[in-house]
Amino acid sequence: MKKINRLLFALLWLPVLAPANPFSELYYYRAVEPGPTKILECDLAVYGGSPAGVGAAIQAAKMGKKVLFFSFNDFVGGLTSGGLTATDVGRKKSIGGLAKEFYGRIGRIRDFSPSAAEKLYLTMLEEAGVKVLFRRCLESVEKEGSRIVSATMDTGETVKAKVFVDATYEGDLFAAAGVSYYVGREPSSTYDESVGGQWQTLSYRDVYQFCRLPISPYLVPGDPKSGLLPEISSDPAGKPGEGDFRVQAYNFRMYLSNRPGKISFPKPRGYDSTRYALLGRFLNFDPKLRWTLHYTVAPMTDGPVQMRNGDSNNAGSFSSDYIGGNHRWPDGTYEPVSFSQLPPPRRGLPVSLLNLYELREDIFQDHVSYQLGLLYFLANDPQVPEKLKERVNRFGLDPKEFKKTGHWPHQLYVREGRRMLSDYVMTQANCESTRSVDDSIGLASYPMDSHSCQRVVVKEKGTMTVRNEGNMGYKCPQPYPIAYRSIVPKKEECNNLLVPLCLSASHVAYGSIRMEPVFMIMGQSAGVAASLAMDADVSVQDIDMDKLRQHLEAEKQVLYP
Repeated sequence: MKKINRLLFALLWLPVLAPANPFSELYYYRAVEPGPTKILECDLAVYGGSPAGVGAAIQAAKMGKKVLFFSFNDFVGGLTSGGLTATDVGRKKSIGGLAKEFYGRIGRIRDFSPSAAEKLYLTMLEEAGVKVLFRRCLESVEKEGSRIVSATMDTGETVKAKVFVDATYEGDLFAAAGVSYYVGREPSSTYDESVGGQWQTLSYRDVYQFCRLPISPYLVPGDPKSGLLPEISSDPAGKPGEGDFRVQAYNFRMYLSNRPGKISFPKPRGYDSTRYALLGRFLNFDPKLRWTLHYTVAPMTDGPVQMRNGDSNNAGSFSSDYIGGNHRWPDGTYEPVSFSQLPPPRRGLPVSLLNLYELREDIFQDHVSYQLGLLYFLANDPQVPEKLKERVNRFGLDPKEFKKTGHWPHQLYVREGRRMLSDYVMTQANCESTRSVDDSIGLASYPMDSHSCQRVVVKEKGTMTVRNEGNMGYKCPQPYPIAYRSIVPKKEECNNLLVPLCLSASHVAYGSIRMEPVFMIMGQSAGVAASLAMDADVSVQDIDMDKLRQHLEAEKQVLYP
Protein backbone atom coordinates (compact mmCIF):
# COMPACT_ATOMS: atom_id res chain seq x y z
CA MET A 1 0.00 0.00 0.00
CA LYS A 2 2.86 2.38 0.90
CA LYS A 3 4.47 1.74 -2.51
CA ILE A 4 1.20 2.65 -4.26
CA ASN A 5 0.90 5.88 -2.23
CA ARG A 6 4.48 6.86 -3.08
CA LEU A 7 3.77 6.21 -6.76
CA LEU A 8 0.58 8.31 -6.67
CA PHE A 9 2.48 11.11 -4.90
CA ALA A 10 5.18 11.04 -7.58
CA LEU A 11 2.61 11.13 -10.38
CA LEU A 12 0.80 14.06 -8.75
CA TRP A 13 4.03 16.05 -8.56
CA LEU A 14 5.30 15.09 -12.00
CA PRO A 15 3.79 18.10 -13.86
CA VAL A 16 5.53 20.63 -11.60
CA LEU A 17 8.97 19.06 -11.67
CA ALA A 18 11.52 21.20 -13.52
CA PRO A 19 11.89 20.00 -17.12
CA ALA A 20 15.22 18.67 -18.27
CA ASN A 21 17.47 21.38 -19.66
CA PRO A 22 17.52 20.84 -23.46
CA PHE A 23 20.76 22.82 -23.64
CA SER A 24 22.71 20.80 -21.06
CA GLU A 25 25.10 19.61 -23.77
CA LEU A 26 25.48 23.06 -25.34
CA TYR A 27 28.87 24.34 -24.32
CA TYR A 28 32.20 25.49 -25.71
CA TYR A 29 34.48 23.88 -23.12
CA ARG A 30 34.26 21.58 -20.15
CA ALA A 31 37.35 20.76 -18.13
CA VAL A 32 38.35 17.10 -18.02
CA GLU A 33 40.36 15.06 -15.58
CA PRO A 34 43.63 14.24 -17.37
CA GLY A 35 44.22 10.56 -17.97
CA PRO A 36 47.55 8.74 -17.77
CA THR A 37 50.40 10.37 -19.66
CA LYS A 38 50.40 9.02 -23.19
CA ILE A 39 52.62 9.70 -26.20
CA LEU A 40 51.04 9.78 -29.67
CA GLU A 41 53.23 9.86 -32.75
CA CYS A 42 52.38 10.76 -36.33
CA ASP A 43 53.69 12.52 -39.40
CA LEU A 44 51.15 15.35 -39.36
CA ALA A 45 49.16 16.63 -36.39
CA VAL A 46 46.16 18.75 -37.38
CA TYR A 47 44.59 20.73 -34.55
CA GLY A 48 41.15 22.22 -35.12
CA GLY A 49 37.98 20.59 -36.50
CA SER A 50 37.30 23.32 -39.08
CA PRO A 51 37.02 22.75 -42.85
CA ALA A 52 40.67 23.81 -43.05
CA GLY A 53 41.55 20.99 -40.67
CA VAL A 54 39.47 18.49 -42.64
CA GLY A 55 41.14 19.52 -45.90
CA ALA A 56 44.68 19.32 -44.48
CA ALA A 57 44.11 15.95 -42.81
CA ILE A 58 42.51 14.27 -45.84
CA GLN A 59 45.12 15.58 -48.27
CA ALA A 60 48.14 14.53 -46.21
CA ALA A 61 46.61 11.08 -45.65
CA LYS A 62 46.07 10.75 -49.40
CA MET A 63 49.79 11.42 -49.81
CA GLY A 64 50.67 8.52 -47.54
CA LYS A 65 51.22 10.36 -44.27
CA LYS A 66 50.09 9.18 -40.86
CA VAL A 67 47.69 11.89 -39.69
CA LEU A 68 46.09 12.57 -36.34
CA PHE A 69 43.21 15.02 -36.44
CA PHE A 70 42.31 16.71 -33.14
CA SER A 71 38.88 18.32 -32.74
CA PHE A 72 38.30 20.68 -29.81
CA ASN A 73 34.72 19.51 -29.34
CA ASP A 74 32.50 16.58 -30.31
CA PHE A 75 32.12 17.62 -33.96
CA VAL A 76 34.01 18.15 -37.19
CA GLY A 77 33.31 20.70 -39.88
CA GLY A 78 33.36 23.91 -37.87
CA LEU A 79 30.75 26.38 -39.10
CA THR A 80 29.93 24.29 -42.18
CA SER A 81 28.44 21.63 -39.90
CA GLY A 82 27.60 24.22 -37.24
CA GLY A 83 24.88 26.10 -39.09
CA LEU A 84 26.51 28.15 -41.84
CA THR A 85 25.04 26.35 -44.82
CA ALA A 86 23.94 29.41 -46.82
CA THR A 87 27.52 29.22 -48.04
CA ASP A 88 29.39 32.46 -48.69
CA VAL A 89 30.57 31.38 -52.10
CA GLY A 90 31.87 34.45 -53.88
CA ARG A 91 32.47 33.05 -57.37
CA LYS A 92 31.84 29.34 -57.89
CA LYS A 93 34.58 29.03 -60.50
CA SER A 94 37.17 29.85 -57.85
CA ILE A 95 36.39 26.67 -55.87
CA GLY A 96 38.44 23.59 -56.70
CA GLY A 97 39.99 20.50 -55.15
CA LEU A 98 38.47 18.88 -52.07
CA ALA A 99 36.12 21.81 -51.52
CA LYS A 100 34.57 21.27 -54.94
CA GLU A 101 34.38 17.54 -54.26
CA PHE A 102 32.63 18.15 -50.93
CA TYR A 103 29.94 20.38 -52.42
CA GLY A 104 29.55 18.01 -55.36
CA ARG A 105 28.99 15.03 -53.08
CA ILE A 106 26.56 16.84 -50.80
CA GLY A 107 24.61 17.80 -53.92
CA ARG A 108 24.53 21.59 -53.61
CA ILE A 109 26.80 24.47 -52.67
CA ARG A 110 24.23 26.25 -50.50
CA ASP A 111 21.35 25.34 -48.18
CA PHE A 112 22.30 21.77 -47.31
CA SER A 113 21.68 20.61 -43.75
CA PRO A 114 24.38 20.91 -41.05
CA SER A 115 23.96 17.26 -40.06
CA ALA A 116 24.46 16.17 -43.68
CA ALA A 117 27.65 18.25 -43.84
CA GLU A 118 29.10 16.65 -40.73
CA LYS A 119 28.16 13.16 -41.91
CA LEU A 120 29.92 13.74 -45.23
CA TYR A 121 33.02 15.19 -43.59
CA LEU A 122 33.26 12.13 -41.33
CA THR A 123 32.80 9.85 -44.33
CA MET A 124 35.56 11.60 -46.29
CA LEU A 125 37.92 11.45 -43.30
CA GLU A 126 37.22 7.74 -42.86
CA GLU A 127 37.77 7.08 -46.57
CA ALA A 128 41.18 8.76 -46.31
CA GLY A 129 42.09 6.74 -43.21
CA VAL A 130 42.32 9.76 -40.91
CA LYS A 131 41.99 9.10 -37.20
CA VAL A 132 39.83 11.74 -35.50
CA LEU A 133 40.31 12.40 -31.79
CA PHE A 134 37.40 14.37 -30.30
CA ARG A 135 37.35 16.69 -27.28
CA ARG A 136 41.08 17.31 -27.30
CA CYS A 137 41.93 20.79 -26.08
CA LEU A 138 45.47 22.06 -26.45
CA GLU A 139 47.22 22.78 -23.16
CA SER A 140 50.81 23.53 -24.14
CA VAL A 141 53.44 23.34 -26.89
CA GLU A 142 57.06 22.26 -26.59
CA LYS A 143 59.64 23.68 -28.98
CA GLU A 144 63.31 23.15 -29.67
CA GLY A 145 64.61 26.30 -31.31
CA SER A 146 62.16 27.23 -34.03
CA ARG A 147 60.67 23.73 -34.31
CA ILE A 148 57.59 22.35 -32.55
CA VAL A 149 58.50 19.05 -30.93
CA SER A 150 55.17 18.20 -29.36
CA ALA A 151 51.77 19.47 -28.29
CA THR A 152 50.06 18.34 -25.10
CA MET A 153 46.28 18.09 -24.74
CA ASP A 154 44.21 18.53 -21.57
CA THR A 155 43.57 14.77 -21.64
CA GLY A 156 47.21 14.11 -20.77
CA GLU A 157 48.08 12.99 -24.30
CA THR A 158 51.18 14.44 -25.96
CA VAL A 159 51.44 14.29 -29.74
CA LYS A 160 54.80 14.27 -31.46
CA ALA A 161 54.76 15.06 -35.18
CA LYS A 162 57.05 16.16 -37.97
CA VAL A 163 54.70 18.96 -39.03
CA PHE A 164 51.74 20.64 -37.33
CA VAL A 165 48.73 22.46 -38.76
CA ASP A 166 46.80 25.06 -36.78
CA ALA A 167 43.26 24.87 -38.18
CA THR A 168 41.49 26.63 -35.31
CA TYR A 169 39.33 29.71 -35.77
CA GLU A 170 41.35 31.50 -33.07
CA GLY A 171 44.98 30.56 -33.79
CA ASP A 172 45.59 28.88 -30.42
CA LEU A 173 48.31 26.51 -31.58
CA PHE A 174 50.43 29.07 -33.35
CA ALA A 175 50.11 31.49 -30.41
CA ALA A 176 51.26 28.77 -28.01
CA ALA A 177 54.22 28.20 -30.36
CA GLY A 178 55.29 31.84 -30.04
CA VAL A 179 54.29 33.01 -33.53
CA SER A 180 53.54 36.73 -33.99
CA TYR A 181 49.95 37.88 -34.44
CA TYR A 182 47.48 40.74 -34.34
CA VAL A 183 43.96 41.07 -32.94
CA GLY A 184 41.64 43.82 -34.13
CA ARG A 185 41.85 46.39 -36.92
CA GLU A 186 44.91 48.07 -38.35
CA PRO A 187 44.81 51.81 -39.06
CA SER A 188 43.93 52.40 -42.71
CA SER A 189 47.38 53.94 -43.24
CA THR A 190 49.20 50.71 -42.26
CA TYR A 191 48.61 49.06 -45.63
CA ASP A 192 47.07 52.04 -47.43
CA GLU A 193 43.61 50.47 -47.29
CA SER A 194 40.69 52.70 -48.23
CA VAL A 195 38.26 50.52 -46.27
CA GLY A 196 40.65 50.00 -43.35
CA GLY A 197 40.31 51.19 -39.78
CA GLN A 198 37.24 52.62 -38.10
CA TRP A 199 34.31 54.53 -39.59
CA GLN A 200 35.02 53.73 -43.23
CA THR A 201 32.41 55.24 -45.57
CA LEU A 202 32.92 53.45 -48.89
CA SER A 203 30.39 50.69 -48.26
CA TYR A 204 27.36 49.83 -46.13
CA ARG A 205 27.25 53.35 -44.72
CA ASP A 206 23.48 53.31 -44.19
CA VAL A 207 22.94 49.59 -43.66
CA TYR A 208 21.85 48.46 -40.18
CA GLN A 209 22.23 51.96 -38.76
CA PHE A 210 18.81 52.18 -37.10
CA CYS A 211 17.56 53.68 -40.38
CA ARG A 212 19.41 56.90 -39.50
CA LEU A 213 16.67 57.69 -37.01
CA PRO A 214 17.53 59.94 -34.02
CA ILE A 215 16.92 57.22 -31.43
CA SER A 216 18.05 58.30 -27.99
CA PRO A 217 20.65 55.99 -26.41
CA TYR A 218 19.65 56.92 -22.85
CA LEU A 219 17.40 55.13 -20.38
CA VAL A 220 15.32 58.28 -20.18
CA PRO A 221 15.18 59.61 -23.75
CA GLY A 222 17.27 62.74 -24.08
CA ASP A 223 18.71 62.54 -20.56
CA PRO A 224 22.42 61.53 -20.47
CA LYS A 225 22.37 61.46 -16.65
CA SER A 226 19.95 58.53 -16.73
CA GLY A 227 22.63 56.25 -18.21
CA LEU A 228 22.87 54.25 -21.40
CA LEU A 229 20.46 51.60 -22.55
CA PRO A 230 21.84 48.02 -22.41
CA GLU A 231 24.00 46.82 -25.32
CA ILE A 232 25.41 50.30 -26.04
CA SER A 233 29.12 50.74 -25.31
CA SER A 234 30.34 53.62 -23.18
CA ASP A 235 33.83 53.27 -24.69
CA PRO A 236 35.02 56.26 -26.70
CA ALA A 237 34.67 55.64 -30.44
CA GLY A 238 37.77 56.27 -32.52
CA LYS A 239 38.24 58.58 -35.46
CA PRO A 240 37.93 57.57 -39.13
CA GLY A 241 40.86 55.43 -40.22
CA GLU A 242 42.17 54.70 -36.72
CA GLY A 243 42.87 51.14 -35.64
CA ASP A 244 41.66 49.37 -32.51
CA PHE A 245 41.55 46.01 -30.77
CA ARG A 246 37.87 45.39 -31.42
CA VAL A 247 36.72 42.22 -33.14
CA GLN A 248 33.77 41.98 -35.52
CA ALA A 249 30.65 40.57 -33.87
CA TYR A 250 29.94 36.86 -33.50
CA ASN A 251 26.60 35.05 -33.54
CA PHE A 252 25.11 31.59 -33.95
CA ARG A 253 23.97 30.62 -37.43
CA MET A 254 20.69 29.23 -36.15
CA TYR A 255 18.77 26.72 -38.22
CA LEU A 256 15.07 27.63 -38.33
CA SER A 257 11.87 26.11 -39.68
CA ASN A 258 8.27 27.19 -40.25
CA ARG A 259 7.09 23.65 -40.88
CA PRO A 260 4.86 21.47 -38.67
CA GLY A 261 6.81 20.19 -35.67
CA LYS A 262 8.95 23.31 -35.32
CA ILE A 263 10.12 24.03 -31.78
CA SER A 264 8.89 27.34 -30.38
CA PHE A 265 11.65 29.70 -29.29
CA PRO A 266 12.35 28.79 -25.66
CA LYS A 267 12.79 31.27 -22.83
CA PRO A 268 16.45 31.13 -21.77
CA ARG A 269 17.43 30.90 -18.13
CA GLY A 270 18.00 34.31 -16.61
CA TYR A 271 16.01 36.01 -19.36
CA ASP A 272 15.76 39.79 -18.87
CA SER A 273 13.63 41.72 -21.34
CA THR A 274 15.34 45.01 -20.44
CA ARG A 275 18.42 43.76 -22.28
CA TYR A 276 16.49 44.45 -25.50
CA ALA A 277 15.19 47.91 -24.55
CA LEU A 278 17.04 49.56 -27.45
CA LEU A 279 15.38 47.17 -29.89
CA GLY A 280 12.00 47.82 -28.29
CA ARG A 281 12.49 51.55 -28.74
CA PHE A 282 13.55 51.06 -32.35
CA LEU A 283 10.59 48.83 -33.17
CA ASN A 284 8.16 51.54 -32.07
CA PHE A 285 10.04 54.68 -33.08
CA ASP A 286 8.39 55.40 -36.42
CA PRO A 287 5.23 53.81 -37.87
CA LYS A 288 6.71 53.98 -41.37
CA LEU A 289 9.39 51.42 -40.49
CA ARG A 290 9.01 48.13 -42.35
CA TRP A 291 10.34 44.85 -40.95
CA THR A 292 11.60 42.31 -43.51
CA LEU A 293 12.87 39.37 -41.39
CA HIS A 294 15.60 39.24 -44.02
CA TYR A 295 18.56 41.18 -45.40
CA THR A 296 17.64 44.65 -46.58
CA VAL A 297 19.33 47.81 -47.82
CA ALA A 298 16.21 49.85 -48.58
CA PRO A 299 15.58 53.05 -46.60
CA MET A 300 13.31 52.70 -43.54
CA THR A 301 13.58 48.91 -43.51
CA ASP A 302 15.34 46.57 -41.10
CA GLY A 303 15.36 42.86 -40.25
CA PRO A 304 15.47 42.92 -37.29
CA VAL A 305 16.77 39.37 -37.82
CA GLN A 306 16.78 36.88 -40.69
CA MET A 307 14.14 34.16 -40.42
CA ARG A 308 13.97 31.55 -43.14
CA ASN A 309 13.89 27.79 -43.48
CA GLY A 310 17.48 26.81 -42.76
CA ASP A 311 20.53 28.93 -41.96
CA SER A 312 19.35 32.27 -40.53
CA ASN A 313 21.88 35.04 -39.97
CA ASN A 314 22.20 38.49 -38.49
CA ALA A 315 20.08 40.94 -40.51
CA GLY A 316 19.46 44.16 -38.63
CA SER A 317 20.65 47.08 -36.53
CA PHE A 318 19.91 45.21 -33.29
CA SER A 319 20.03 41.59 -34.35
CA SER A 320 21.63 38.22 -33.63
CA ASP A 321 25.15 39.68 -33.78
CA TYR A 322 26.19 40.31 -30.18
CA ILE A 323 28.12 43.50 -30.85
CA GLY A 324 30.90 44.08 -28.31
CA GLY A 325 30.38 40.79 -26.50
CA ASN A 326 33.38 39.02 -28.00
CA HIS A 327 36.43 41.28 -27.79
CA ARG A 328 38.26 39.07 -25.26
CA TRP A 329 37.55 35.84 -27.15
CA PRO A 330 40.69 35.66 -29.35
CA ASP A 331 43.41 35.79 -26.67
CA GLY A 332 41.70 36.85 -23.42
CA THR A 333 42.66 40.53 -23.56
CA TYR A 334 41.05 43.77 -24.67
CA GLU A 335 41.80 47.47 -24.31
CA PRO A 336 39.20 50.04 -25.46
CA VAL A 337 41.72 52.27 -27.18
CA SER A 338 42.25 53.61 -30.70
CA PHE A 339 45.53 54.28 -32.44
CA SER A 340 46.85 55.90 -35.62
CA GLN A 341 50.06 53.82 -35.65
CA LEU A 342 49.96 50.02 -35.55
CA PRO A 343 51.37 48.67 -32.26
CA PRO A 344 53.99 45.90 -32.29
CA PRO A 345 52.60 42.40 -32.87
CA ARG A 346 51.86 40.11 -29.96
CA ARG A 347 53.67 36.87 -29.19
CA GLY A 348 52.88 34.15 -26.72
CA LEU A 349 49.90 33.61 -24.46
CA PRO A 350 48.80 36.56 -22.29
CA VAL A 351 46.31 34.13 -20.72
CA SER A 352 47.03 30.42 -20.30
CA LEU A 353 45.08 28.24 -22.70
CA LEU A 354 43.04 26.46 -20.03
CA ASN A 355 42.09 29.78 -18.42
CA LEU A 356 41.30 31.17 -21.86
CA TYR A 357 38.95 28.27 -22.54
CA GLU A 358 37.10 28.98 -19.27
CA LEU A 359 36.76 32.64 -20.29
CA ARG A 360 35.48 31.65 -23.72
CA GLU A 361 32.95 29.31 -22.13
CA ASP A 362 31.50 32.30 -20.25
CA ILE A 363 31.44 34.35 -23.46
CA PHE A 364 29.87 31.43 -25.35
CA GLN A 365 27.05 31.05 -22.82
CA ASP A 366 26.50 34.82 -22.80
CA HIS A 367 26.05 34.66 -26.58
CA VAL A 368 23.58 31.77 -26.19
CA SER A 369 21.57 33.76 -23.62
CA TYR A 370 21.67 36.92 -25.71
CA GLN A 371 20.52 35.32 -28.97
CA LEU A 372 17.92 32.98 -27.47
CA GLY A 373 16.65 35.91 -25.43
CA LEU A 374 16.40 38.03 -28.57
CA LEU A 375 14.22 35.42 -30.27
CA TYR A 376 12.04 35.01 -27.20
CA PHE A 377 11.67 38.80 -26.95
CA LEU A 378 10.58 39.09 -30.59
CA ALA A 379 8.13 36.22 -30.19
CA ASN A 380 6.56 37.28 -26.87
CA ASP A 381 7.28 40.78 -25.62
CA PRO A 382 4.40 43.32 -25.60
CA GLN A 383 6.77 45.96 -27.02
CA VAL A 384 6.93 44.02 -30.29
CA PRO A 385 4.25 45.09 -32.80
CA GLU A 386 1.60 42.38 -33.05
CA LYS A 387 1.98 41.80 -36.79
CA LEU A 388 5.74 41.35 -36.42
CA LYS A 389 5.27 39.07 -33.42
CA GLU A 390 2.85 36.94 -35.42
CA ARG A 391 5.37 36.57 -38.27
CA VAL A 392 8.17 35.69 -35.85
CA ASN A 393 6.05 32.98 -34.25
CA ARG A 394 5.61 31.25 -37.57
CA PHE A 395 9.21 30.09 -37.11
CA GLY A 396 11.02 27.99 -34.55
CA LEU A 397 14.03 25.76 -34.16
CA ASP A 398 14.31 22.87 -36.61
CA PRO A 399 13.74 19.56 -34.76
CA LYS A 400 15.87 17.65 -37.29
CA GLU A 401 19.10 19.56 -36.59
CA PHE A 402 21.52 19.85 -33.65
CA LYS A 403 19.75 17.12 -31.71
CA LYS A 404 22.64 16.76 -29.23
CA THR A 405 22.54 20.43 -28.24
CA GLY A 406 18.84 21.22 -27.87
CA HIS A 407 18.47 22.05 -31.59
CA TRP A 408 20.75 25.05 -31.15
CA PRO A 409 24.07 25.25 -33.09
CA HIS A 410 27.04 23.82 -31.25
CA GLN A 411 29.48 26.21 -32.94
CA LEU A 412 29.71 29.95 -32.27
CA TYR A 413 30.51 31.88 -35.45
CA VAL A 414 34.00 33.15 -34.63
CA ARG A 415 34.30 35.46 -37.62
CA GLU A 416 37.80 36.55 -36.69
CA GLY A 417 40.31 35.63 -34.01
CA ARG A 418 44.05 36.12 -34.02
CA ARG A 419 45.66 36.83 -37.40
CA MET A 420 49.21 35.57 -37.84
CA LEU A 421 51.92 38.00 -38.93
CA SER A 422 54.29 36.33 -41.39
CA ASP A 423 56.71 37.61 -44.03
CA TYR A 424 53.78 38.23 -46.39
CA VAL A 425 50.52 39.96 -45.41
CA MET A 426 47.44 39.71 -47.62
CA THR A 427 45.84 43.18 -47.91
CA GLN A 428 43.14 45.11 -49.76
CA ALA A 429 45.54 45.46 -52.71
CA ASN A 430 45.47 41.67 -53.14
CA CYS A 431 41.68 41.64 -52.96
CA GLU A 432 41.51 44.34 -55.64
CA SER A 433 44.07 42.52 -57.83
CA THR A 434 46.42 45.52 -57.87
CA ARG A 435 49.00 43.33 -56.11
CA SER A 436 49.46 39.72 -57.05
CA VAL A 437 51.53 36.74 -55.98
CA ASP A 438 53.42 33.94 -57.72
CA ASP A 439 52.95 31.35 -54.95
CA SER A 440 49.20 30.85 -55.06
CA ILE A 441 47.59 28.06 -53.03
CA GLY A 442 44.01 28.84 -54.10
CA LEU A 443 41.57 31.64 -54.80
CA ALA A 444 39.31 33.86 -52.72
CA SER A 445 36.55 35.95 -54.26
CA TYR A 446 34.03 37.05 -51.61
CA PRO A 447 33.71 40.82 -50.93
CA MET A 448 35.83 42.35 -48.19
CA ASP A 449 33.27 41.79 -45.45
CA SER A 450 33.10 42.73 -41.78
CA HIS A 451 30.25 42.79 -39.33
CA SER A 452 29.94 45.61 -36.80
CA CYS A 453 32.66 45.98 -34.19
CA GLN A 454 31.06 48.50 -31.83
CA ARG A 455 27.75 50.18 -30.97
CA VAL A 456 28.34 53.66 -29.57
CA VAL A 457 26.84 57.06 -28.90
CA VAL A 458 27.42 59.64 -31.63
CA LYS A 459 26.24 63.14 -32.36
CA GLU A 460 24.37 63.31 -35.64
CA LYS A 461 22.60 66.42 -36.93
CA GLY A 462 22.92 67.96 -33.49
CA THR A 463 21.30 65.03 -31.67
CA MET A 464 22.95 62.40 -29.49
CA THR A 465 21.96 59.03 -30.89
CA VAL A 466 23.27 55.46 -31.33
CA ARG A 467 25.11 53.95 -34.29
CA ASN A 468 26.87 50.70 -35.17
CA GLU A 469 30.39 50.84 -36.58
CA GLY A 470 32.55 48.39 -38.50
CA ASN A 471 30.02 46.96 -40.93
CA MET A 472 31.62 46.65 -44.36
CA GLY A 473 31.04 44.93 -47.69
CA TYR A 474 33.33 45.98 -50.53
CA LYS A 475 33.45 43.90 -53.69
CA CYS A 476 36.54 42.32 -55.23
CA PRO A 477 36.68 42.83 -59.01
CA GLN A 478 37.66 39.20 -59.64
CA PRO A 479 38.91 36.10 -57.81
CA TYR A 480 42.46 36.61 -56.53
CA PRO A 481 45.26 34.26 -55.43
CA ILE A 482 46.23 33.65 -51.81
CA ALA A 483 49.97 33.51 -51.15
CA TYR A 484 51.56 30.38 -49.71
CA ARG A 485 53.81 32.73 -47.72
CA SER A 486 50.73 33.98 -45.86
CA ILE A 487 50.03 30.55 -44.29
CA VAL A 488 53.57 29.88 -43.03
CA PRO A 489 55.08 31.69 -40.04
CA LYS A 490 58.33 33.60 -40.15
CA LYS A 491 61.01 30.92 -40.36
CA GLU A 492 62.82 32.09 -37.25
CA GLU A 493 59.59 31.80 -35.24
CA CYS A 494 58.48 28.33 -36.35
CA ASN A 495 59.57 26.15 -39.28
CA ASN A 496 57.25 23.14 -39.09
CA LEU A 497 53.85 24.76 -38.75
CA LEU A 498 51.19 25.78 -41.28
CA VAL A 499 48.29 28.13 -40.52
CA PRO A 500 45.64 27.88 -43.27
CA LEU A 501 42.82 29.57 -41.34
CA CYS A 502 44.17 32.43 -39.17
CA LEU A 503 46.59 33.35 -41.92
CA SER A 504 48.70 36.49 -42.28
CA ALA A 505 46.22 39.11 -43.51
CA SER A 506 44.95 42.53 -42.61
CA HIS A 507 41.49 42.81 -41.09
CA VAL A 508 40.23 44.05 -44.47
CA ALA A 509 41.67 41.17 -46.52
CA TYR A 510 40.75 38.59 -43.90
CA GLY A 511 37.16 39.74 -44.27
CA SER A 512 37.23 38.45 -47.86
CA ILE A 513 39.28 35.31 -47.26
CA ARG A 514 37.43 34.10 -44.13
CA MET A 515 34.87 31.93 -45.94
CA GLU A 516 34.30 28.23 -45.32
CA PRO A 517 35.04 27.03 -48.90
CA VAL A 518 38.30 29.03 -48.89
CA PHE A 519 39.30 27.53 -45.54
CA MET A 520 38.94 24.04 -47.02
CA ILE A 521 40.93 25.09 -50.08
CA MET A 522 43.76 26.48 -47.96
CA GLY A 523 43.65 23.46 -45.67
CA GLN A 524 44.09 21.06 -48.58
CA SER A 525 47.00 23.12 -49.91
CA ALA A 526 48.57 23.09 -46.45
CA GLY A 527 48.27 19.30 -46.44
CA VAL A 528 50.19 19.12 -49.71
CA ALA A 529 52.86 21.54 -48.43
CA ALA A 530 53.29 19.61 -45.18
CA SER A 531 53.78 16.37 -47.09
CA LEU A 532 56.35 17.93 -49.43
CA ALA A 533 58.27 19.36 -46.48
CA MET A 534 58.41 15.91 -44.88
CA ASP A 535 59.46 14.21 -48.11
CA ALA A 536 62.32 16.64 -48.66
CA ASP A 537 63.17 16.96 -44.97
CA VAL A 538 63.06 20.75 -45.15
CA SER A 539 61.21 23.50 -43.33
CA VAL A 540 57.74 24.44 -44.57
CA GLN A 541 59.24 27.75 -45.74
CA ASP A 542 61.77 25.98 -47.98
CA ILE A 543 59.66 23.55 -49.99
CA ASP A 544 60.00 23.40 -53.76
CA MET A 545 57.33 25.82 -55.02
CA ASP A 546 57.23 24.26 -58.48
CA LYS A 547 56.42 20.88 -56.93
CA LEU A 548 53.76 22.51 -54.74
CA ARG A 549 52.13 24.07 -57.80
CA GLN A 550 52.27 20.79 -59.75
CA HIS A 551 50.68 18.83 -56.89
CA LEU A 552 47.95 21.43 -56.38
CA GLU A 553 47.12 21.44 -60.06
CA ALA A 554 46.99 17.64 -60.03
CA GLU A 555 44.48 17.90 -57.16
CA LYS A 556 42.42 20.29 -59.34
CA GLN A 557 43.03 23.26 -57.11
CA VAL A 558 42.26 26.54 -58.91
CA LEU A 559 45.33 28.73 -58.48
CA TYR A 560 44.84 31.76 -60.71
CA PRO A 561 41.77 33.52 -62.16
